[in-house]
Amino acid sequence: MITATHAARLSPPGPDWRTLWRDAVTDPAELLDLVGLGHLADHLPAGDAGFSVRVPRGFVARMRQGDPRDPLLLQALPQLAELDVVPGFTVDAVGDMAARSAQGVLHKYEGRALLIASGSCAINCRYCFRRHFPYGDEMAAAGQWRKALEHVRHDASISELILSGGDPLSLATSKLEELTQGLADIPHITRLRIHTRLPVVLPERIDGAFSQWLADLPLQKVVVLHANHANEFDADVDAACGRLRDAGATLLNQSVLLRGINDDAETLTALSERLFAAGVLPYYLHQLDRVQGAAHFEVDDARALALVDAVRQRLPGYLVPKLVREVGGEPSKRPV
Repeated sequence: MITATHAARLSPPGPDWRTLWRDAVTDPAELLDLVGLGHLADHLPAGDAGFSVRVPRGFVARMRQGDPRDPLLLQALPQLAELDVVPGFTVDAVGDMAARSAQGVLHKYEGRALLIASGSCAINCRYCFRRHFPYGDEMAAAGQWRKALEHVRHDASISELILSGGDPLSLATSKLEELTQGLADIPHITRLRIHTRLPVVLPERIDGAFSQWLADLPLQKVVVLHANHANEFDADVDAACGRLRDAGATLLNQSVLLRGINDDAETLTALSERLFAAGVLPYYLHQLDRVQGAAHFEVDDARALALVDAVRQRLPGYLVPKLVREVGGEPSKRPV
């Protein structure tokens, strides 16, 4: 069993997370150069296949040098296959727009409302199901969250508020404080759930100010991370997870099953063990959302079920994520 380093729970030393954000790699040719694969630049799709490149340099440093099949590189590097038009792959793969209830609010499931808190991410994952989402028109944070909070305030059936995006932790902590101040007079909200990739790809984001804000919240707090491979973890990520736990958050992880990245039992087993070493419970293993541009990542259901069965034979049940698919219009995630 892998053991996580119990790092100090203070703010990480070094540059501010916003400086690191601005310094992210945005040129795919530079990304290839940084991992010793500059000779492959001629195989990049024009215009980044319509979806811009962004990857923090700290995440690039975890990629294997000279390996064109590195599982972290493949999550961030544009591929010519993204230009293929494949039947069944659409721009709104999970019915987000049909679930819109107010500006930046998606209300799909009983008792929960999801806020599109931001359109920005520290990393642009090539399989992102919202790679075509109209963020310019759908931002819950606009106008001090006014329209989003109005919807939540008038629906007493909502007990859990989910922050998603983009990545909600791309917002300044002061902007998140704005939201939670607005929740203070909404007694039926008892849980705040944050879906974020930043503690994994830019762990410096979990700084002292953010940790204090999270710790002070008079709500149950759940942080759902998104990691797909054990190699995404290092000592800095372990420390960020520790700061989140110290602030009172329950930590879960959602992964996406991705062909060529994590579609073998050994890799999925190692991911679950590495998550638990960092204090994170595996939660969902998602079948790929069928978004236009991501068909080359898809794993068929029969193989997915066989993989999960193989993982189940290797690990205790609490380390085996649920294999699910999101289907637009359904009242919950659909077990596969």
